[in-house]
Amino acid sequence: MTAKVSPPPPAPTPPASVAVGILLMVVAVGCFAATNMFVKLIGPAYHPVEAVFFRNLITALLTVPFILSFGGLRILRTRRAGIHAIRTVTGVISNVCYFYAYQRVALADGMAIAMSVPIFATLFAIPLLGEKVGLHRWLAIIVGFGGVMIALNPQGDIQTGSLYALAGTLFWAVALPYVRMLGATESPYTVVFHYMWASTLMAACFLPFVWVTPTGHVMMLYLATGLVGTVGQICMTYALKLAAASIIAPFEYTKIGWAVLFDLTLWGASPSFTTLLGAGIVMVTGLYILYRETRHRK
Repeated sequence: MTAKVSPPPPAPTPPASVAVGILLMVVAVGCFAATNMFVKLIGPAYHPVEAVFFRNLITALLTVPFILSFGGLRILRTRRAGIHAIRTVTGVISNVCYFYAYQRVALADGMAIAMSVPIFATLFAIPLLGEKVGLHRWLAIIVGFGGVMIALNPQGDIQTGSLYALAGTLFWAVALPYVRMLGATESPYTVVFHYMWASTLMAACFLPFVWVTPTGHVMMLYLATGLVGTVGQICMTYALKLAAASIIAPFEYTKIGWAVLFDLTLWGASPSFTTLLGAGIVMVTGLYILYRETRHRK
């Protein structure tokens, strides 16, 4: 009788690779924050649907060489068109809401609310993915929601832009479980490519109703949003290849640092105490939820 030989355990990720993955994650978050910064520079004279169209069109075009380098057109095949469609609709609505918000409120105010995505994503994963949430995570969700309420009202009154940031957060939190479904069976390049092209076509359908011909300066800002958005997508993809998601995910909260830096540098605006307080509560509860999810999966 031959004894069964257990397969060797997977080799641990080298510390240098983890460090590079963390660095790429920080750069990716900075790129996504820069996208919002460029949209704010474009200003409310241009509809956010137009910004979504140009940003996603440019990103879709720039991802083509990567698609051809990592498997060619065959990796674009999918049997989950319905999930891609839901992810596209929720993602586009989220982007439009976010861009509308960042055109009207300080970046730090909007991102303090946007940091609550893990909290709402955990909540929406219950009906969408059938996940079970224990008492600890329920308490974290409740506390995190309190932090959102504080961040939502930084100056004693709730601004329209802040409400749009909350709406963008809710729609993105709905999209995330579907992104997780797609990521379980398809390449990251497949998910990004299908979203970028589908969202470009979706935004194009509304362009005739909101179109304002961009000036040369605004067109350069549109190009910048697409370029930094592409760099952010690529950096995040490689970050996830080099380090476990549980390691690099906390560094997504560096977005508030990028937001404060851009606000101070470009507009001379510093965040209020309530914005920082709300962001701190949201950050702590989000990290706790991540810890509980990682522990549960182990």
